[in-house]
Order: sequence, then C-alpha cells, then structure tokens
Amino acid sequence: MFATDLPIYAVYQPLLQALREHTEVILQAAPGAGKTTQVPLYLLDQPWLAGQKIILLEPRRLAVRNAAERLAAQLGQTVGQRVGYRMRMATKVSAASQIEVVTEGVFLRMLQQDPSLEGVGLVIFDEFHERSLDSDLALALMLNGRELLRDTPLRLLIMSATLPSQRLRQQFPQAPFIESQGRQFPVTIHWGEPRKLNEPLLPSLLQTTLHCWRKSSGNLLVFLPGQQAIQQLLQVLNQAQLADTLITPLYGELSLEQQQRAIQPPPAGLRKIVLATNIAESSITIEGITEVIDSGLERVPLFDLTTQTQRLTTQRISQASAAQRAGRAGRIEPGRCYRLWSEQQHQQLPAFSTPAISQADLSSLALQLVQWGAEPDELFWLDPPKPSAYQQALIGLQQLGAIDQQRRLTAQGQAMLQLPVEPRIACLLLYGQAFNATETACLLAALLGERDILPEQGADLSLRIEALQGDYQIERSQQGRAQRIKQQAKRYQQLLPKQPLRVGEMPSPDLALAAALALAFPERIAQRTNQQSYKLANGRAAQFYQPDSLQQSEWLVIAELGSVQGRSHDIIQRALPLSAALFAGCLASLVDTVSECAWQADAGGFIAQQRVKVGALTLSTQAHAAIDQSLIAQTLISYIRQQQLSCLPWTPEHQQWLARVQLLHDLQQQGQLTSEEKWPDVSQAALINSLEHWLLPFVQGVQRQAQLAKIELGHALHSLLSWEQQQQLNQLCPSHIQVPSGSNKRIDYLEHPPVLAVRLQELFGLAQTPKLAKGLQPLKLHLLSPAQRPVQVTMDLASFWQNTYHEVKKDLKGRYPKHYWPDNPLLAEPTARAKPRN
Repeated sequence: MFATDLPIYAVYQPLLQALREHTEVILQAAPGAGKTTQVPLYLLDQPWLAGQKIILLEPRRLAVRNAAERLAAQLGQTVGQRVGYRMRMATKVSAASQIEVVTEGVFLRMLQQDPSLEGVGLVIFDEFHERSLDSDLALALMLNGRELLRDTPLRLLIMSATLPSQRLRQQFPQAPFIESQGRQFPVTIHWGEPRKLNEPLLPSLLQTTLHCWRKSSGNLLVFLPGQQAIQQLLQVLNQAQLADTLITPLYGELSLEQQQRAIQPPPAGLRKIVLATNIAESSITIEGITEVIDSGLERVPLFDLTTQTQRLTTQRISQASAAQRAGRAGRIEPGRCYRLWSEQQHQQLPAFSTPAISQADLSSLALQLVQWGAEPDELFWLDPPKPSAYQQALIGLQQLGAIDQQRRLTAQGQAMLQLPVEPRIACLLLYGQAFNATETACLLAALLGERDILPEQGADLSLRIEALQGDYQIERSQQGRAQRIKQQAKRYQQLLPKQPLRVGEMPSPDLALAAALALAFPERIAQRTNQQSYKLANGRAAQFYQPDSLQQSEWLVIAELGSVQGRSHDIIQRALPLSAALFAGCLASLVDTVSECAWQADAGGFIAQQRVKVGALTLSTQAHAAIDQSLIAQTLISYIRQQQLSCLPWTPEHQQWLARVQLLHDLQQQGQLTSEEKWPDVSQAALINSLEHWLLPFVQGVQRQAQLAKIELGHALHSLLSWEQQQQLNQLCPSHIQVPSGSNKRIDYLEHPPVLAVRLQELFGLAQTPKLAKGLQPLKLHLLSPAQRPVQVTMDLASFWQNTYHEVKKDLKGRYPKHYWPDNPLLAEPTARAKPRN
C-alpha cells in the first residue's frame, strides 16, 4: 500500500509509536522524503484512529489535488473513495473517505461548523513552515475546540521540511520531535554578485537562465518574486526561440489546469523551463528539475496600520526558503542552484520568514474569531496577533458593517463569512448584489485579484468592466487574463446567497458599482484637493501617476493604490468616480457629524463648528451656536496644555509662589521635611498634567482671549494647597525676610538655592546665615555695597565675618568713606543708612 523505498519509511515505526503514545507530534522531513504521500497511509489503519478520519491540510489548491490523487493512486482507487479532497468550489469526498485533503481556508469553515471535529481522529498540518494566516488560525481554533469540546483524543501532527524546531519545542514541550532525511542529491550552489533590493532583475535573470539552459540538458525551475516578473521573463525567453523547449508559468492566480500543466513532465523530446513564484517552494513536486535559478525575492502582503492599506511588497527571502528552493534541483540527480545574490548577503538573511500573522491584514482573522466567540488572548498561538493590529481590524469590520459596537456578528457579517473571500471583497459582492449590480460587482471583485487588463488605459475601472462585457477591445496579450477574470466572476455569482442584503436607499444604476466599492473600501474614498491631488478618508494624499480622465472627478473611490520611490503620496492605480450625493443616501452609514471646538488666539478665542465628514474628508461645515459650557472649558484646557501654560497671565509673584511650594515638595520627597500633608508637585510638567484639577474651575465661562488674560490665576494656584498649608507656606518659606536693620527683603526662590540680596551694613550683628523650612534650607547671601552692587556671595555668614570682612571693609571704606565700617561687625548696629542714627 505504501512505498518502503522512500526515506520517510525509516521513521515509520518511531512515528507510529509517537502518535500511539502522544496527542501531538512534530515531524521534520527533508524535501523528497515522501512525507505528504506516505504518512497518511502509514496511519490509516492504526487502532487509535478507531474508524475516524484523517484531515491533511495543504497550503494550496494545487497541492490538495495532487496529494489526494497520489494517495488515492497508491490505494489503487480514484479520488472520492477512501481518499477525498475539499477546496473552494470543488469537493470530492464520500461516506467511504477516511483521508480528506483540504485547504486551510476550508478547514477553518469545517471548524466553525463543528468545533469538536467529531469523527476526526488526526489533523496533519503539512508544510507548516509557510505559516499562513489561515494555518496559524486553524491551529489555534483546533486546539481550543479540542480542549473545550473533545472527550476522545484528537491528535495533531505538524510536518514540514524546514521548521523553527526550537520554537515548536517550546510551544509543544511534550511533543516527540522526529526527523527524517530526504532523498536529496548534492546541489552545487553558484553565488552571484551582491544585489540591491530595487536593482533591475530581468537582465541578470535572463542571462543566468540562458547560460544554464545552454550548459545543462535538464529542466529548469526559475524562482521569481511575482506574476509581473514572470510575464516579463516569459516574453523575452519566447523571443529567444529556445529549441525544443516548453516554457510555462506557475503562480497562484492561474487556473488549476494551467498549474497542473506547469508541474507535469514535458512531452517527449522537449525540455522544460518553469517560471514560478514561491508556490513552487514546497507542497508540490515538479518533475525532472535539475537546475534552479533563484532571484532570492518574493512578493508578500504587508499591512500598513497607519493608512489601513495592504500592499504586495517585494522583499528578500529567508535562508529557510532559499534552502527549500535549492533542494528542488537535487530530487533526481546532482543538481545546481544559481543564486542571484552573494554568499555574504545570504548570511544576513533571516533564518525563517516572518509569519503572516505579524505583518498582514487581520480582518479575516478577526471576523473568524468573532464568529468563534473568543478573544486572541484566550487561544494558543505560536505568534499572537499584535493587539494594535487586531483592534484596528475590529474597527475596520465595524466600518464594513460585519460587527456591531459590542463586537457581535451582524446579519451582514454572517453573510460575509459564507463567502470564501476576504472581508472587503465579500462586502463588495454582497452590496453589489443588493444594489442590483451583481454581474459588474463580480467582475470587479475578480478584476481586483488580477493584474490590469488595460495597463495603458488610465485608472478608470469602468473601462475594464466595459472591456470584459465586450464593449471595449482587449489586447491579445491580455485576453487570457480577461478570460480568467470572467471565469472567476461566474464562480463569485454562484457563491452569492439567494437572498440579497437588505439595504435602505438604492443608488442609481450608474453609481451602484461605485457605491458598493465605497462600502467595501470606505477608507479609500477620496476628495480632490487641487488639480492633481486627492485626500483619502484615511488622511493620506494620492495622485495619478500621469494625466488621467478621472482627474475631473471631485470624488473617487480607489480600489488600488501604489507607490513610487521618492514620492511621499500614494499613486492612484484603479478607481471609480463617486458622487457626493450618495452620502445622503446609500452611503449615509459612512458619514459622521461631529461638533468641533477649538481655541484660536488669532481669532480672538473660542470657535465652534459642526462638521459633516467621511473619515478625514469634510462634506460640509457650519457654525455651531449651542455648545455646552463644560465643552468650551475643556477645549480651553486643551489649548492651555498645548501652549505649555505660556498663554496664562503669569506674574513674577506667581512664579515665586510656585518656587516656594516646589522647594517644600522637594524637601519632603528627599525625606528631610516631615509634614502631615503632602506638598504638591508644582513643576511645569505636573501643572500641565493636572490642569483639570486646579485650573478648570477658574476658566468656566471664559470664551475670549481677553477674558483669559483676566482669570484669577493666583486663586487657582492657591487652590492646590489647603488652608493650613497656605499658612505653613508663609512660615516655612516666606516671600520676605526681616534683616537686622529692620528692612523686609524679598527672597528670590527662582534661584537654587534661594537668594537674599541685601546691603552688607544691614546685616551687622547677625552671626549666622538665615535658614528656611525649619532650618533645612540656608539662604545664599548676595552681600551688596551701598551702591547695590555685589561685593561677596556666601552661604556661611559666620566665616565671612571672621575671614573675609576685614579685606572687604578696606575696599569699601576707600570707595564709600562717609559710610559706617566698624571693626567688629557683630557688635555694630545694623543700618540701612550711611551711618547709624546714634
């Protein structure tokens, strides 16, 4: 029933024992070992399975069908008997099916319908290293359902050729780790020159491919980042007219039949060059490959939280992906892998690819979790979703109408979950149907999954729809893509529910498609700001790359945005014109009316207006007369905070008062000053943070700048202290101090330590430096001449009298001979005059 000559057979017995004794097992098997086509058969008749099914998860539709056909063939059967498959729009299973090969997306739907997976005894996650969003979510939900609902064991087997083994062992500490060698011939690595990420790829790829084709006699597999790069290389290779060579593309957007042709052996007498994305890294076998040419690049979806936009971005692959790609050359004989980057650059690549859950749009994951009824922190994750990204996804689902404010599924959300597409496309399809534009909405949804069929015809999506409906000529080179779009549109129509969504107002037929697109992509509604630029509802700016007929439209809804290096704004790639009149009708759910208050000093004070908006876009504004006084006061507080208190009517007395209080606060914080009450922190930062506490009551009724200048700021500050503290403040840190001459002198608390500036003669008879705060803080004395000029600065008056006074006296006596300069200042009479009255 199964092959004993494949490398995986060496771990046959250890694998059986591990699954007999444990519910979780990890299997790492090198490429070519036979894990996908053999392991399910090993386990088919195990006693612990007890008649239950095995679910084998594969990351792609092509891999699902191939695996099912290979497994069934080894049993001498056709697919649909003991081995079946389930994938979107195609199912072949029967009551006799014991092994079901399914895509990860279909498995999620199976889990949602039956969280306990009744009748399933084993789930195998194949090619787990790819870490798609669906596979991570499927693992989390499966483990949660098993924990809560299963009475009988549900076993888990994780398989891959390259695994972050240390990470998995940490997450599954009890799981046996089994490793199998592959049937791998040596692969010679040829390194290229160092390459920059944005360096043109086609010249070096073409040169290397032609060199490899001439030098070898086998089949070639070329890894490229995406569909566009494949088409470019395909075109120039076809022009080269390579003799007896079949050149086939392989990427996810092709039909299953086209993908199947790419992986089948070439007809007799022909060589084959397969131009593939990372779809060919794993999970499928391409016959006869001996040469691999690797660009080292891939296209991955990256979600920008700020702009709420997901873009396909070209980036370098990981070392694990590079190993997978190179391994394709050594399946049947010693092979060669040509890497278009240097060995030094290879050492700098990450060990493994970043999982999609850390960088992709989480809308579909969030919708699935709402349906499941669990928060992310209640589930098991290898890498948990980032809280900020998850919360943003929930906000997006609320905008789409999929969930309500309490994060419960709406009827629309339920309908969206029935469609095997991401939430925005589901929304487009459902609203298109509700607006009696089913055909065009399905064509548009299919269009958005493909590259442009009219790349030279501007950005207007209406032209594409007309072309697909036969009203506009499509170039011959694009007709294959157009056919795929039409076929996909038909499949979408078959998926739609019989009962359309209930909607309020209907748009006119000519605006129905744009309205549906706007409800699916509300953050990409755009308003023209000048002749070239648009502002999006998410706040971003966008322009057309070149002059476009849509530039005359005041409003747009943009289906696709791009970027150009060196430009700060986005590029409008495909869009539809929109009418502002829709915001009063079928798009009313996107409209918010907000009361906005602001304090503008140049306008004389408080202004209030009511703004009708769509995201960051303004539909209309009007003056707002009836505004609550508390809102005005809070607006003023926000303005004062923004101005860092500088707009308040400060006086020197206010600043001195704050410094006195702050001195006592600091002494208390240092543990030197003991007090029953806590002295408040009145630093600038603390005052800004506590404006609502001390200032808000004193700005009630203030609406104009002139009124702000007259507020009782001193009373507001004093409110920070109790009555007892205000009395203590005057005792511990008085604003003035009486000196021996009888004069009251101001203390400058803005200096550190506080400064007392006084004429030297007024301190005669004072032996020690005056101190504040129960003797804890000595003053810094600025001793002045009769002309009020400093002659000495000291914090030790006793030392000054003993050691320095006599020198100072000589100088002062020479300059001010009419003044009194006694030999013994401690016994002399202090005076504020030239001489004592006596």
